[in-house]
Amino acid sequence: MTRYETEVAIIGGGGAGIAAGIEACDAGATAIAFEKAPKPGGAAAISGGGCMMVGTPLQKENGIKDTPDLAFDDWMKWGGPSADEVWARYYIEHTLHDLYHWAESHGVKWIDMKPQEGNAVMRWQRTENNGLGLMTHLIDAFEKRGGEIVSNTEITEIKRDGNRVTGVKGRNAETGDQVDVDAKTVVVTTGGFNSNLDMVLEARPDLGNDRVMEGSGLGSTGSGHKMVRQIGGYLTHMDHIWFYVYATPDYRDPQQRRGLVFRQAPGYIWVNQQGKRFHNESRSGGNSASPALMAQTPRHAWAVVDTTMKANMEIADPYYRVGDKVARDKVEELLENSPFIKKSDTLEGLAKEIEVDEQTFLDTVTRYNAAFDDGLEVEPDFSKPLKLSKKFDTPPYYAVQMFPLARKNFGGIKTDLQCRVLDKHFEPIEGLYAAGEACGMAGGHINGRAGLEGTMLGPSVFSGRVAGGWAAQKVGHGDGFVGKPNRA
Repeated sequence: MTRYETEVAIIGGGGAGIAAGIEACDAGATAIAFEKAPKPGGAAAISGGGCMMVGTPLQKENGIKDTPDLAFDDWMKWGGPSADEVWARYYIEHTLHDLYHWAESHGVKWIDMKPQEGNAVMRWQRTENNGLGLMTHLIDAFEKRGGEIVSNTEITEIKRDGNRVTGVKGRNAETGDQVDVDAKTVVVTTGGFNSNLDMVLEARPDLGNDRVMEGSGLGSTGSGHKMVRQIGGYLTHMDHIWFYVYATPDYRDPQQRRGLVFRQAPGYIWVNQQGKRFHNESRSGGNSASPALMAQTPRHAWAVVDTTMKANMEIADPYYRVGDKVARDKVEELLENSPFIKKSDTLEGLAKEIEVDEQTFLDTVTRYNAAFDDGLEVEPDFSKPLKLSKKFDTPPYYAVQMFPLARKNFGGIKTDLQCRVLDKHFEPIEGLYAAGEACGMAGGHINGRAGLEGTMLGPSVFSGRVAGGWAAQKVGHGDGFVGKPNRA
């Protein structure tokens, strides 16, 4: 038995957990983060590193005028009536000082921007070296403040005395030793549950007859949800799952459950099993592409590319990267070896490989190619802009089979604005806090049914700060999270 004692015990060493640790340490509390993986970082470390932030210097440098009011309007229109208005407003107003500048103070560099669906202006802002760069700096900041990270340790139980949390229990994966932690407060930052297909289908039984892939960090198995539910915490909006569709099964996964997100192939077209295009492929977000694919019968599609188009393709998985660089040899390995990717020197041959009606498929590609021959800027069927695309004329041709991939959880543990975990009476469980994707990124359902992108990583890190500040205050350190809102 290995015993620990701390004022703030954090379950999970990802974006929310490490941010909570930094905040707790800055307030003067002792903090230990328990991470079940060999290294901290979680899903944040393998993310694109983009955060939705408002009124930033990077926006101003690019001539973008943005306000919290404009961002809030976009957020609510996109997320729908189930978006948490209070948490959304709280996050948006704190993004400038308490996320952008705060991260910079720890060495993070915000380097570029990208337009995302649903936003009136560009707000998605990326860190140098993506999510890995962000987490490297934050982990360093936590450890420099005296924070401790205990890796290879899975927490399995939250201890409780009456309505008061008293610590956690678990085990070390390397030694098998039991771990017992006495703590005055506990912060749950265990991530989502999209790497637990059973929980995904429990939340979305309507998908039980379809192939759905696991697509989050390996540690995102819903363990925090189960522990919180066991001690009376309330889970909300669990069916709000954000799916990506530009993903293919990981043929290296022995269980055939995990999916691989592929990007940087803007020239591709998507065809259903009838051999027809069904969507404007430039609109690939979870609120546009995912419903389009899920309306097909069966619920999958083929992303068709030629040899030129695959040149910049990248796979969002550590195996296919070397730091922030794409490992092109590994991408080629996938293209040549996956049974879910077909290849042919002719379009006729490709139609046979993917078992669609040959003439329908050829007519689809011919009509698409004709838009280039006619010099059109937008193809006529689905209004896809052609600036970043080309006609299909360079064999061999590839077809990548795509299925819905459960990527983010937009529902989870219900908390108040201090990140205190609430029970079924919506009253706080004393000493228990939660943040990040375990809480649908923040609060329980900050995004509603759809996110503007950057509204996953950003709120996770920010809510971690909030949780850490109030957990420290609970044990007599600091004034809780205050921050500096931008209400200009």
